[in-house]
Amino acid sequence: MLPWIYGFTWQTGNVIFLSIFYCVVAVIFGSFGIAVIRAYRDLTSGRLNEIRWHVDFDDLPEFAKTCRHVFSGEIEYQVCRNGFDCRSCKTHSGIIGVHMGANASYTGNESPSGLTIQSDCMYHRGHTWVHRESDRTLTIGLDPLAERLLWSRGKAELPEVGSRLHVNGAGWYFRNGGSRVRVLSPVDGEVVAVGGRDEGFYLKVNPGDDSDLRHLLKGTEVYPWMTREIERLEILLGADGDGINLADGGVLLDDVAASYPELNWENILAQMLLES
Repeated sequence: MLPWIYGFTWQTGNVIFLSIFYCVVAVIFGSFGIAVIRAYRDLTSGRLNEIRWHVDFDDLPEFAKTCRHVFSGEIEYQVCRNGFDCRSCKTHSGIIGVHMGANASYTGNESPSGLTIQSDCMYHRGHTWVHRESDRTLTIGLDPLAERLLWSRGKAELPEVGSRLHVNGAGWYFRNGGSRVRVLSPVDGEVVAVGGRDEGFYLKVNPGDDSDLRHLLKGTEVYPWMTREIERLEILLGADGDGINLADGGVLLDDVAASYPELNWENILAQMLLES
C-alpha cells in the first residue's frame, strides 16, 4: 500500500489512504512537539510549581480550603476555589473594598493553645510567616504550629542564595531519613539569605516588583485560622490513633511528633503543610 512496499500503485484509493495516513502522523508528531515545547516553557518559567500546587490543592479536603473571610466573620461559609491566591480573587477584592481597614486595629499577640501570633507578621496557609523589613526584603519562617510539628523531623534543606521562589511552589524541605516534607513558599522573589531554626528565620527574599502580599493572612484572621488548624490536626491524629492528647494544661506540646512516634507523620505533615 505504501510507496516503498513492493506492488504499490498510484491509484486513487491508495493516494487517499496515504493522505489520511500522513495527516494522522503529522498530527501525532505535531502534538507531541507542542507538548514538549509547552513542558519546557512551564519548567523554565516556574509554572511547574503552579501546576503542582493546583493538583495538590484540589486534593485537599474542603475543611482545609475554608475561605479566609470565614475566619474574620465577614462571610458565614465559603470554600476557596482559587488556590488560596487572593490576589486574583473577585470575592476578596469585593470584601476588602467594603471592609477597608478591618484588620488595621489589630495590635495584640494572641495565643491559641499557647502558640504566639505576632501582630507584625503575615501568615501563609502552608504555615509560614512573613515579615516585611525596612529595606523591602521579606523574612520568612515557620509559624509556631509548624515549628512544634517539625521540631524533631530532620534537617532543613534550604535553597541556594539567588534561587527564584514562586508562591505555593517549594520554599524548602525537611528531610528525615528517606522521607522529605515540602514547605511552600509564601511569596515570589529571589532568595538573598538563608538561616535556620537557630537563626530564627529560614529565608530572606527580595520580592522585586512581585510585592503583592494580599494572599497572606493578617490581623484578626490569624487567630481563628490557627484555631481551626489545630482542630484539623486533631482530626488527622484521630484518624491515625486513639486517645491522642495534643496539649498539656491547654498548651500545645513542644514536640508533638516526638510524643507520638508511632503515627504516620509523613502523611500528617504533608496534609498540614498542604502537600495533599
